[in-house]
Amino acid sequence: MSAQREMKEKNPWHTPATIIITVIFVIAIVALVTVAVLQNKPLPPKYKYGIVLDAGSSHTALYIYEWPAEKDNNTGRVEQTHSCKVKGPGISSYASSPLKAGESLKVCLQEAEQWVPNKRHQETPLYLGATAGMRLLNMENSLASDQVFQAVAATLQKSPFSFQGARILSGQEEGAYGWVTVNYLDDRLTQGLETTGALDLGGASTQISFVSSSYDGSESPSNSVSFRLYGNNYNLYTHSFLCYGKDQVLRLALAHLSQSGQSTVEDPCFHPNFTESKNYSVLYDSPCVSDRKPHGAPVAFTHKGTGNFSLCQQVLKNVFNFSHCPYSQCSFNGVFQPDLQGTFGAFSAYYFVMNFLNLTDTAIPLETVKEKLATYCSTPWPQITQQHKDVKLKYLAEYCFSGTYILTLLTEGYNFNSDSYSNIRFIKKIKGSDAGWTLGYMLNLTNMIPAEAPDTPPLPYAGYVSIVTIIALVLVIIFALCLYRFWPRCPKQPQII
Repeated sequence: MSAQREMKEKNPWHTPATIIITVIFVIAIVALVTVAVLQNKPLPPKYKYGIVLDAGSSHTALYIYEWPAEKDNNTGRVEQTHSCKVKGPGISSYASSPLKAGESLKVCLQEAEQWVPNKRHQETPLYLGATAGMRLLNMENSLASDQVFQAVAATLQKSPFSFQGARILSGQEEGAYGWVTVNYLDDRLTQGLETTGALDLGGASTQISFVSSSYDGSESPSNSVSFRLYGNNYNLYTHSFLCYGKDQVLRLALAHLSQSGQSTVEDPCFHPNFTESKNYSVLYDSPCVSDRKPHGAPVAFTHKGTGNFSLCQQVLKNVFNFSHCPYSQCSFNGVFQPDLQGTFGAFSAYYFVMNFLNLTDTAIPLETVKEKLATYCSTPWPQITQQHKDVKLKYLAEYCFSGTYILTLLTEGYNFNSDSYSNIRFIKKIKGSDAGWTLGYMLNLTNMIPAEAPDTPPLPYAGYVSIVTIIALVLVIIFALCLYRFWPRCPKQPQII
């Protein structure tokens, strides 16, 4: 017993000092890991919000965006959280009753109040951008345009949000912001990848925007927009064709067919057996066609469909001017366009029309697309209405025309061929956000895209915690080995005979 007591007293692990030092060391290591984890633990995210109203020619839509508040400067990813389609036509349609333009927005604004937290209302920027419909109204009647904006602004100023103004976007802005949206959502800007071109089709205008290595902006500088985003320079070609949205082109095509002022107009862009009475004054009530109204025409005419895709294409080619090009190469109407390059995202009416026709699959060859569209256009109108009872007749009647126009615009206007057509993706949303100019517009106005790439931590959170934990464990092991190696060992227990 005395030998065991003597051995215990000589064992350094049983001395109070050693025990205290060991406990303190272990506590210090645990504290180190705990502090590292807690200090760097991601906090529950707080968000900021932005609202953009897209006042298009045919309708208005409200979009709500959010991004992490703690990453407000340059690093927070902006995402769409909600959208609301305003009932009724576009605000340009309220030229004769401007107050109704403002009233039409109230329901969607009230909806936005429910989606944005109350404590964020006053700091949430609210923008309204008007596009080709208001451009045309401003050209035709600037006083009416001003009155519509006054009515809209009065309604938006009464909302709890921070109203930042309502204005008409230029065609160049609309095209450029659409390009920013598509590439931002696809993470091509942050990663410095090859960008995607943007094809936008609305009711009154259409835009094409892309980066081409053959275009430096020196030829036709008015079509050049330069960006420096996330440390990369982009020289963007962009052009907007006013009056070449699908609704205005329909007027242009009918104006071409009704030049003689006849009482019956046969139209190959509408299904066989389709008939509708149209008013000449209503048809020509647009700056795009007002100067073409035939003299001595009757009050109305019968619009009669014949359903022929090839003849429809011939009619639509007449709305383009391919005879004059003052540059090395052009798209149409004497507008310069560089060589097409890369992939393209086609959105807005491009998507909705081609989706209805089941022609959004990029694997379908161009010739097959034409064949399917030709078959669809030749289908009698009564059969079409039976197959699509849930679609409004106004929209249903125009899909043959709209599909043919899209193919004509892409192939004859923008020079896509059988090979490059497969580079077009028809898209509605990208990662949950609608493709369109609104997100790019808000990103620009809120400075959410930096010119230079933001600094990022060298390690992600999980990697950082793992490394700290591993180092702490290594230190414990080394400490234990040192104690075992250098402290005097216990003498062997004497044998008892």
